[in-house]
Amino acid sequence: MSKTLADPAEMIRRGTPRLLRSDEELAEYTRTLFSLTSKPKPTAAEQEAIDLLTLLVEQYETLRYPLPEARAVEVLRLLMERNSVSQGKLTPVFGFQASASLILRGKRQFNRGHIARLSKRFHISPAVFFDARSAIPLRRNIKRKGPPRQGLNARSF
Repeated sequence: MSKTLADPAEMIRRGTPRLLRSDEELAEYTRTLFSLTSKPKPTAAEQEAIDLLTLLVEQYETLRYPLPEARAVEVLRLLMERNSVSQGKLTPVFGFQASASLILRGKRQFNRGHIARLSKRFHISPAVFFDARSAIPLRRNIKRKGPPRQGLNARSF
C-alpha cells in the first residue's frame, strides 16, 4: 500500500487523490482501499482515506463501467432464481396467483403494496423495483363526476 494513499493529509500535499483516469490508477486505489478496510480498527485519518478512495473508485467505475438498467420484473425473476422461490410462493405478496402470473409476464405492473412486500420478503431496498416503465405516480388527478361538494374544501383537512 502506498503511504501517500494511506494518509489523507499526505495525499493532498502530494497532489493526490485525484479523479481516476485509468484502470491502472483504479487498481492502485482499489489495492489501497482493500488494505485499509482490512484493518480491524482504522485510525481517523485512515477512515477518511477509506471514505475518499471509496468515492473516487465508485465515481470512476460508474462512468467507465455503467450497469445496464434492469426492468423491475427482470429483477424479480433474478431474485426468485437466486433464492429458489417459485411463483406460487409469492402468492401472499401479490394477493392472487393470477396477479403474480400477470406481473411476471409483463401484462401488469407492480403496485406500491407489491413493492413493499417484495422488498421485505427479499430484504432489499424498494428502489430496485422502480424503473421508467413501471413508474408509479405519487399523485393522481382524478376528475369527479357531478357538481363539487358543498362546504368541504380538500385543503381544509
